[in-house]
Amino acid sequence: MWKLIGSLLRSPGPSVPVQEVAQRIAQGAMLLDVREPAELRGGGPPGAISLPLSRLRACGHSAADTLELPADKEYLLICQSGVRSRLAQRILLGDRSRRYANVGGGMQAWVKAGLPVRR
Repeated sequence: MWKLIGSLLRSPGPSVPVQEVAQRIAQGAMLLDVREPAELRGGGPPGAISLPLSRLRACGHSAADTLELPADKEYLLICQSGVRSRLAQRILLGDRSRRYANVGGGMQAWVKAGLPVRR
């Protein structure tokens, strides 16, 4: 059972430390917040686009298409702690037109690093 849980939480792709997010955004990456709408009321990264994990679970990687996200870009996935964004990254593996990276540590690491939060 623990092996199964570990495999589900293991990152299916690259992970980016919060300290590199600003640099990646300056190079054209976009931030996708996979937390649920109620969580977003507490604040989030400026400029992040909301793509709740529940929507990804319901629609699969095609949920990204409904946002009309440009292809051939890198998208940085963030949640509260980095766990749900890894799950979102796993769902988005089927989207071959975009690259997705997990923001390690999520909003907890973001706030701890003193990065800006929009309310």
